[in-house]
Amino acid sequence: MRAGGVVIAFRHALAPGTFDPPGFVLEDCRTQRNLNEEGRAQSARIGHWFREQGLAPTLVRSSPWCRCLETARLAFGAPAVQTWAALGSPRGTSEQAYPEYQDLLRQAAAQRRASGGLEVWVTHMFVLQDLVAQAVGSAEALLLRGDPRAPRNRSALQVLGHWRLPG
Repeated sequence: MRAGGVVIAFRHALAPGTFDPPGFVLEDCRTQRNLNEEGRAQSARIGHWFREQGLAPTLVRSSPWCRCLETARLAFGAPAVQTWAALGSPRGTSEQAYPEYQDLLRQAAAQRRASGGLEVWVTHMFVLQDLVAQAVGSAEALLLRGDPRAPRNRSALQVLGHWRLPG
């Protein structure tokens, strides 16, 4: 992470349950699954760990779902977080847009490798599963490096490691 050119892609912190309720509204957090107290504490610990390590992300991007935004904001600070639809859950994305989003993620990781720095993504288990065929638990992450020569295929992303909250 210190060397840069990588993305650390987090699954949002703990938000109990599975899937959002039928008829949820993306712009209304009251209609979605949200972080509980443990999830908020996990988010704060993520941010604490990064600060303790002296790691300052170049860019922090989040899915527009409230549980992802809250994870990112509690960990890295509200002004630093950019909402990015490409990190959104496939459960609330049109079938036509989702493959296009996966291509955008691969391209962004390839660009990060070329430009350097550390980029943080906060997203959903399904996104990571579809992107690199690996899933992680709540508040866990995969360290990814993109391949600028092949940014549009699944092999364009290399998983360098699996990050878990210490302790």
